[in-house]
Amino acid sequence: MPNLHELEAAIPVAPLKIVATESASRLADSVNRYLVGFRKTVNNLVKNDPAFQGYVEDNYLASASCPRFGTGEGKGVFMESIRGKDIFFLVDVCNHSITYRMNGYINHKSPDDHYQDLKRLISASYGKAHRINVIMPFLYEGRQHKRTGRESLDCAYAIEELRNMGVSNFITFDAHDPRVQNAAPLAGFDNFTPPYQFIRALLHTEKNLIIDKYHTVVISPDEGALDRAVYFANVLGVDTGMFYKRRDYSTIVNGKNPIVAHEFLGDNIDGKDVIIIDDMISSGGSMIDTAKQLKSMNAKRVFICCTFGLFTDGLKAFDEAYEKCYFDKIVTTNLTYQPPALLERPYYVEADMSKFLASIIDFMNHDSSMANVSTPTDKIHELLAKYNNREEYIL
Repeated sequence: MPNLHELEAAIPVAPLKIVATESASRLADSVNRYLVGFRKTVNNLVKNDPAFQGYVEDNYLASASCPRFGTGEGKGVFMESIRGKDIFFLVDVCNHSITYRMNGYINHKSPDDHYQDLKRLISASYGKAHRINVIMPFLYEGRQHKRTGRESLDCAYAIEELRNMGVSNFITFDAHDPRVQNAAPLAGFDNFTPPYQFIRALLHTEKNLIIDKYHTVVISPDEGALDRAVYFANVLGVDTGMFYKRRDYSTIVNGKNPIVAHEFLGDNIDGKDVIIIDDMISSGGSMIDTAKQLKSMNAKRVFICCTFGLFTDGLKAFDEAYEKCYFDKIVTTNLTYQPPALLERPYYVEADMSKFLASIIDFMNHDSSMANVSTPTDKIHELLAKYNNREEYIL
């Protein structure tokens, strides 16, 4: 855990509790295990103080659920007291595997359903909890963050709504456009990125990479991901490039303008390993086309690193692209639901975010600076030094 000494003299805001919706139960279990380990090993001054009973526990998960009536209506219920607790709600709005029965039919929960469950639980805790924090790794309606013509501003409204419900801090990862936080400028809003977890997972999988400007290049698949690529490239000490998506703005297909072509802007990548970095894989067609073009430009290997692997059209297209050697590995985080079939694919690598998320919760519960967990540059440099020297490093 980074900067552990910062917590040794810090006093927690209130007893800690994690409230996970069913959509995020697997991630919450892993985060809880790390938190239990952190609290048992840290030499905090309040650890054995009777006034801070509950600082060290064997479980920080609160018992709560969102049952449904036969009509499909639901409610949020706590099965234990949460009075005076510093609550961290954890929800995965993209988990399409959760179902409920309505009028005899089986429905899969949509992002709207998960968001409504979150609000139900917040409503059930309101007036009892000491502080309410929301962790929503994939930002609800994050791609509907700006208005073009007469259309809704769903993401901005959701953030404003949660603030009005009493949420003090909002935590998300790799927001499509973090400027959406302006919808609630007086509320806490933290947007974290996973570059350290990406490079750690990649180095653990590939044992013969050479990370320097002569052998590796970082590519942004479009202009929106350029900031991520530039930071990643600077930390790794390699060159960067990008693709420009040329769209047909005269037509709309599935709510967006179709891509006509990908135009590459950058230096020669002949014989180099390429790391594509982006915030998400949705259907995946654009990412596969980018990887295909890079291989046609004689890239040695292509590694795709995305925070959220949604795979909304399934894995068939990626299986075919892998067989055609368009890419070598796909790295995504476990911040959103991962279908069991994805975990079985030979090209898939998971970047585990559980420890990082546990660190965020622990530091926020102590009201300590988030700079302790949000600046991984030194950790990446240390990891690269050990890898380049072929030393053993801790995963």
